[in-house]
Amino acid sequence: MSFLTPDSPPADVDLDAAPEVADAAAVDTVVPADAADAAPTAPAADEVIDAEALLEEEAPEPVQSPYDRPGRWYVVHTQSGYEKKVKQNLEARTSSMNMEGRIHEVVIPMEEVVEFKGGKKVVSQKKVFPGYLLVRCDLDDDSWYVIRNTPGVTGFVGQGTKPSPLPRRDVETFLQVKPEGEDTPSKRGKPRLEYEMGETVRVKEGPFADFSGEIVEINEDQLKVKVLVNIFGRETPVELEFSQVAKL
Repeated sequence: MSFLTPDSPPADVDLDAAPEVADAAAVDTVVPADAADAAPTAPAADEVIDAEALLEEEAPEPVQSPYDRPGRWYVVHTQSGYEKKVKQNLEARTSSMNMEGRIHEVVIPMEEVVEFKGGKKVVSQKKVFPGYLLVRCDLDDDSWYVIRNTPGVTGFVGQGTKPSPLPRRDVETFLQVKPEGEDTPSKRGKPRLEYEMGETVRVKEGPFADFSGEIVEINEDQLKVKVLVNIFGRETPVELEFSQVAKL
């Protein structure tokens, strides 16, 4: 029988192989520094992504309706053809008389209209109501006096002598809402044609020059209209280009 001393290794251990095994294990546990940096970081187990919050961040801010701005909108009658000048006069008077807190905004409503120029269809800006302005204000005796006595203003639109504010539907129709930082309306409708069904026009050139008739058909793609022209007591449909007719 043999006994092992405390310093003696077990009989089944290969003393020559033991150091190599130990070194191999040490090599396996070493992680290069650049590999550690490149390793992706796993998200925390308790990290939760709020999908609704993400959508709220990406969604654009709602556009404010012009009706919801301070004050009410009123229609002011002006001398036709002088809308821009009257607008400048009113804005200058508002500033010089320190009325910015009551007279907030002066607008000339515009719309897009399809016209025929130089043989081509073009879209231009035209006044919705020639001879009228829209004014947003807190109407009282002082603001009424400033607006009413502006050069070029002939009066307010309303029932009797009392100006009538515009309802929401009319305000949002006449003043299309624009997103912040953009010049184009968010709800741009189809541009209005220069001519309308049932409108009476005058023929400017051709064999029917100086005849007048009612528009019964409009071909927007070909820029043509069909007009009922009275020839020898009989209404005859005549197809004409936009450039061949004029408004009466």
